Amino acid sequence: MINERDSVLHTWCVPAQWQAPTIVGGRGAHFWDADGNDYLDMSSLSECSNLGHQHPTVVKAIREQAERLCFVTSSWGTKPRAELAQALLEKAGFKNGRVFFTLAGADANEHAVKFARQARRLPQGWIITRDRSYYGASYACMAFSGDTRTRHQVDPEQYAVRHVASPYAYRCPFGSSSDSECGERAVAAVAAEIDRTGAKSIAAVLMEPNAGTNGIVPPDNYWPGLREVTRSHGVFLIADEVMSAFGRCGEWFAWQRFGDAGKPDLMTLAKGLTGAHVPLGAVLVSEEIARQLEKQMLFTGLTYFGHPLACAAGLAAIRAYEDEKLIERSRRLGGEMFAELKRLQQKHRVIGDVRGGHGLFAIVELVSDPISRTPLAPWPETPPQLTALVKKARSLGVSFAVRGNLLILAPPLVIEESELSDALGLLDRLLDEMESA
Repeated sequence: MINERDSVLHTWCVPAQWQAPTIVGGRGAHFWDADGNDYLDMSSLSECSNLGHQHPTVVKAIREQAERLCFVTSSWGTKPRAELAQALLEKAGFKNGRVFFTLAGADANEHAVKFARQARRLPQGWIITRDRSYYGASYACMAFSGDTRTRHQVDPEQYAVRHVASPYAYRCPFGSSSDSECGERAVAAVAAEIDRTGAKSIAAVLMEPNAGTNGIVPPDNYWPGLREVTRSHGVFLIADEVMSAFGRCGEWFAWQRFGDAGKPDLMTLAKGLTGAHVPLGAVLVSEEIARQLEKQMLFTGLTYFGHPLACAAGLAAIRAYEDEKLIERSRRLGGEMFAELKRLQQKHRVIGDVRGGHGLFAIVELVSDPISRTPLAPWPETPPQLTALVKKARSLGVSFAVRGNLLILAPPLVIEESELSDALGLLDRLLDEMESA
């Protein structure tokens, strides 16, 4: 079999060091390689395969759409594009809003910023984001991101981006003594930055309501507080829901846990939008922004805007989430998973913190000392102990995802309860081995 390393540049790695099995199939929460090894997927492969692999409803929709119409540009309308846009607006409660389709999460975030600036009539308007965040790997998205891995490649100031401290309660940058206090101070930091920069020169605040690869799950008072601050200052709030939407955090969209008190002005989507069966992203804008944009020229274009195959997959994905009650299932199973992880925290000193619990998403942060909260390795390095744990788990048929000192648990929403239990049991045993070593 041809080795990919000889012809492909892979992401987030030194390409010459890349080595991985060739995956040839999947079903449900499992995928398997060319050598016949089966893996239970505990990360939804980059937190995007919310429906598992090869979901029959989505595969059928793609096949049927391919037989009717594979492609047409945005100069022409298509039925799946129109129906998917309407379905998304209804699920989000964005009455009279509009949807702009993109190819993935990064260009969704770029376009959300572009639309916020255009609606505010601030072509160079400032964007406020967090200093530990990730919004994509394009140059603009690297500027938005507070990512130490790419900070040397781009100057945020050149992109009119300002960063504020994160609501990282476990290691609160404000020295807070409780989660709620950290949330309050993190909101206050955004308000202070808005006042310092001047609200009239700020286009938007771009933040994640919940899940993100940065491993930060904000305190419950953070997002409603952020919404209140941005609204009172007349600044748009963009919710990056690329990872947290479609049941990942127990709701269609993570902000919905707070009702209208958390409703953003713009929202970006990707990943679970099609369950990763076909690439697709989207920007949802409120009625207020839609009214302004509809009267202006939109100086933007994507050849594959609202691709019929992708939109058909998105519609089928929404049907699958609804018919199989996967949003509710994620909320229930996520609570059970979180409770078990908290039990493991009591057993294993190497577990410093467990975050999440709103759906099938949780972060386990590993430390060398739970009292001092000393990390196993400086962020964003991955400690060798965790690398060894993941390697051993893979050899035993379970695929975990890590970043730095963090174990990211985000299994497909269709995972069987027994499979989830087995994976957590294996994690328990591997943590025993880590601590013994």
